[in-house]
Amino acid sequence: MTAAHRKIIHIDMDAFYASVEQLDFPELRNKPLAVGGSEIRGVISAASYEARKFGVRSAMSGKLAIKKCPELIFVKPRFDRYKEVSQQIRAIFLEYTDLVEPLSLDEAFLDVTINKKNLKSATNIAEEIRRKIFETTGLTASAGISVNKFLAKIASDYNKPNGQKTIRPEEIIPFLDALEIKRFFGVGKKTCEKMYHLGIFTGSDLRMKSIDFLEEHFGNSGLHFYQLARGISNSPVVPNRLPKSIGAERTFTENFTSIIPLQDKLKDVCEEVSIRLQKRNLSGKTLTLKIKYSDFTLQTKSTTLPYYISSYDLLLDTALDLLANSDLKTSVRLIGIQISNLNINQKKAEYVQLKFRF
Repeated sequence: MTAAHRKIIHIDMDAFYASVEQLDFPELRNKPLAVGGSEIRGVISAASYEARKFGVRSAMSGKLAIKKCPELIFVKPRFDRYKEVSQQIRAIFLEYTDLVEPLSLDEAFLDVTINKKNLKSATNIAEEIRRKIFETTGLTASAGISVNKFLAKIASDYNKPNGQKTIRPEEIIPFLDALEIKRFFGVGKKTCEKMYHLGIFTGSDLRMKSIDFLEEHFGNSGLHFYQLARGISNSPVVPNRLPKSIGAERTFTENFTSIIPLQDKLKDVCEEVSIRLQKRNLSGKTLTLKIKYSDFTLQTKSTTLPYYISSYDLLLDTALDLLANSDLKTSVRLIGIQISNLNINQKKAEYVQLKFRF
């Protein structure tokens, strides 16, 4: 079946983490709420819609958030609870199709071209799913419906919260022409600024540019942007998408200027990554150390080994070697590691001699 005949739904839960907290704790309802972070430090994972009215957003520092909203309430994230609710939502998706591609705990793509209930209208399916999610969990969701993932993703954000939008085939070009370029899924901040400098502010502006012009200014992404302006995206919905990397990080309650406490913090991070790898029966060759300083500048250092690793000992040894060879600039507020170059496509496992630390 061609991409033009697909029926794709993107379901996006509304302020998921914050909404779960407000659901479980009625005293938090209708109040500006931030999950994660604090008045002193840390980064916000999610903000309720009451907090968003003040300009509070995810990935914002807690210090800035409290300036924008002095009444902001901070709560610690409860990821086990969020995962529990996410699994309830996933079960609803699977009532309609097995072609479910989760993007995170709170959003997923569904291909309902051929569905288990033999329903012809993807719009009606989205309405049913949103209603079942509310009846089952007490939470609201928004949905986007169209012929591909790109358009469905944009549409789901159009009538948030607790709404949905369908972009039918004949509506694709008029819809994209009028859309601000910053709202195109996949156009980040730097790319957006570059497009502004080139006089590209809307989808119509982008569609007027030739492939040659776009490739000249955006390289290999030129053809991609040319197709997006026309609503062309052939990426299928892929269930159980395998990860490209596994990682973990820690943000500290106080900044560190010495390598000694960082070595200790790496133990917790490596233990978490090892558990995640072994749960998925994965290992990797490339380890990247991530260091974020108090001024929010980021430093990374990587090494690629000749063999795959997943054990705590080998992860820690490799991470400590990278840390020892990193020139610390100022005080450190976050440290993390990421394992990539995974053995997903390996038919045979590769083994290494066990390494013991004394």
